[in-house]
Amino acid sequence: MSIVKKVGVLVSALLLTAGIEAAQAADMPRIAVVNVQQVLQQSTRVAEVSKKLEGQFKDRQAKIGDEQKTLQAELDKFKKESPTMSQKDKDNMQKKIADDRAELVKKVVAYQQDLQKEQNQAMQGILNSLNSVVSDIAKKDNYGLVLDSQAVIFSIDNNDITKDVAKKFNG
Repeated sequence: MSIVKKVGVLVSALLLTAGIEAAQAADMPRIAVVNVQQVLQQSTRVAEVSKKLEGQFKDRQAKIGDEQKTLQAELDKFKKESPTMSQKDKDNMQKKIADDRAELVKKVVAYQQDLQKEQNQAMQGILNSLNSVVSDIAKKDNYGLVLDSQAVIFSIDNNDITKDVAKKFNG
């Protein structure tokens, strides 16, 4: 085989290999990363929802705090006066304190459950909105896959869409 043929076969093999690699690269989806935690921490929307929930539950929280103080005052009074009380008065006061404590525990549990429920609903709405923003950006910029940057060990900076997501999410 002549040198020209050998070079021709070699060039053809190289071009075929390059063509296969280019075809494989074309089939691979573009990948982006977004720092979801950063977007949420810097979000004005999340801060607004947090303030709204705080305001919504402020009165209940204050009432529970007042009831805790009242219960503590009853306990202090009992400790102070119990040595001079009759057994009947001690029993009555202990029963009242136990009943008040049980009622307070019920209120605290109900408060925590209601607050948790409202927080979950608010966060669900926020996350749905955030997912929609990420999907829109991914479709617009032809990303086939978007990962949370917290789960990625290494990424090239030009694949990070966190700033774009934060801008659109808060806009």
